[in-house]
Amino acid sequence: MFKGHCFPKSIIIQAVYFKFRFGLSYREIEELMSIRGAKVNHATIQRWVFKFTPLLEKEFRKRRKAVGKRWRMDETYIKVKGKWCYLYRAVDKQGNTIDFLLTNRRKRMSAQSFLIKAIENNGKPELINIDESGSNKHAIRIYNKRSFSKIQIRQRKYLNNIVEQDHRFVKKRIVRCLGFKEFESAKRTLSGIEMVHMIKKDQLISNRKSMFKSFYALAG
Repeated sequence: MFKGHCFPKSIIIQAVYFKFRFGLSYREIEELMSIRGAKVNHATIQRWVFKFTPLLEKEFRKRRKAVGKRWRMDETYIKVKGKWCYLYRAVDKQGNTIDFLLTNRRKRMSAQSFLIKAIENNGKPELINIDESGSNKHAIRIYNKRSFSKIQIRQRKYLNNIVEQDHRFVKKRIVRCLGFKEFESAKRTLSGIEMVHMIKKDQLISNRKSMFKSFYALAG
């Protein structure tokens, strides 16, 4: 994974972790790495994040703990290149992150794509709580019809407080890192932020004593 790079794995993973954990800008991470004795350009750090995030996420999904069968599904707004995009997310009853998906626009097919992705990665839920969103309700009904499933739909807004509060953590990281200029970069950075957030919530099967050591272990 790290063969051919000028810097060792320890430096690369540390820089990538700083981006996801603290929401720093790339120039701020460059300065922080310099203080630690590693002279690395901010553009190089950005390339590391873009390249290694999918690989780390793939490994994370192999080691992630199972989630509950009663979900809370919702979406929030993320600005990319001055345009509002939609981040679909779901958590279980205990607040564990189930899945997430960034889309260019809010529509029925987007909600359906997210639901299919979440089920493929986590198994079928017994019940999904949503707000008054028609697109989410439609997506679940279509899935039930096409897969002969019986996922219950519950629409109680106050029960979705847990996922709305979870949105705030992710959005806080984004605000601090000065937003996104490209959609694909936004997708990969959000994946890393979500990954570290799940480690913080103890969703990774690991005997490591710290968040960073657990994250580092994903690199093999």
